[in-house]
Amino acid sequence: MEKRAPLKPLLFAFPGPLRDQLVAAVLAGAKVSTSCLLAEYEAEKEELPPVGERSALIDSDGREVAVVEVTDVRVTRLGDVGLRHVAEEGEGYTSVAEWRASHELFWHGEEMREALGDPDFTVDDDTMIVAERFRVVEVLGPLG
Repeated sequence: MEKRAPLKPLLFAFPGPLRDQLVAAVLAGAKVSTSCLLAEYEAEKEELPPVGERSALIDSDGREVAVVEVTDVRVTRLGDVGLRHVAEEGEGYTSVAEWRASHELFWHGEEMREALGDPDFTVDDDTMIVAERFRVVEVLGPLG
């Protein structure tokens, strides 16, 4: 087996059913895009990932399940997210409104507000998000 350098982890949501659903969508090829709050990067004092960066997709059990490569990163207003991005997230949303309602529930949740250090955090049309596209480079080991 070829040894590779350690990769930065790619974590969707928080461990649990939502992360499991998102990881499964990536592995199935349905999810090729994601979005997160720019405020998350700021809270973690992290820079945005550069195009070409590879990360290890992590499941709810903390296992590396795939290597993914960033193919595009852009910062945009939440109010400017379009249907193409929504569809590429691979979560089955058929409208921007449906996608946004689901994401607002997550972003306004207790875990996210705690992670951001702001118990009253809310989003609006002017909230900046990071829209990231990626591709699976390699699936790692047996799943399940």
